[in-house]
Amino acid sequence: MAATACLAPQAMADPLPAHTAAQPAAVTDTASYAGLSLADLLSTVKRTAGHKAQAQPVSYTVRSGDSLSSIAERFYHKPSAWPVLYWANHSKVRWANILSEGQVLRIPAEPAKIPGAPAQLGPVAPAPVAAAPAAAVATSSPAYAPAQAAAPASSYSGGTPGGSFGQCVIARESGGNAQVMNSSGHYGLYQFSEGTWVAYGGSAADFGHASAGEQNQVFSNALAQGGQSNWSPYDGC
Repeated sequence: MAATACLAPQAMADPLPAHTAAQPAAVTDTASYAGLSLADLLSTVKRTAGHKAQAQPVSYTVRSGDSLSSIAERFYHKPSAWPVLYWANHSKVRWANILSEGQVLRIPAEPAKIPGAPAQLGPVAPAPVAAAPAAAVATSSPAYAPAQAAAPASSYSGGTPGGSFGQCVIARESGGNAQVMNSSGHYGLYQFSEGTWVAYGGSAADFGHASAGEQNQVFSNALAQGGQSNWSPYDGC
């Protein structure tokens, strides 16, 4: 009994240990994570990161010198993805090869499959007028031409295989620019793809810098072997 009497006052006088006093705070801090596994915690972190990613800008203001290809390179690291931007902004971008400084474009996420390019990249050039000098014939710019900048043209005024049909194709496809290469890889007076060019006797080494004479010969071969069907559905000639 004496020992009990001596110990009781001391026990009543001692404060609670520091860790005992801190317990309620610790329980409060961890209560929101009670029952969560490590996988659940990681999932929460990923969702938070996803929300931050969605907050990134999804628009771009066109600057002088920009093109759909250069903007696709900036956002997708892939210039060939420019049709994604064209179709996402078709209500304000009528022609793929014409942008105006100050336009605000929507930049969607890159899709799994890049859509096809539009059938026509720019306004149709008028048919050449016989009395007009060759330099006055309007030309259409390639799709990668910078905003508000005219592409250099090398107007063609020589003979054309296929007569009026060939002249119509040149006017619709290239406007007479024998060395134009558009963003989808079509080249020259008649806008051959590389595969069609080679299939009709064109030199693979010359594709992209062939003379007008060689282009005329390949076009003549195409007319002889495949008729006008390679162009008439698209050009209305």
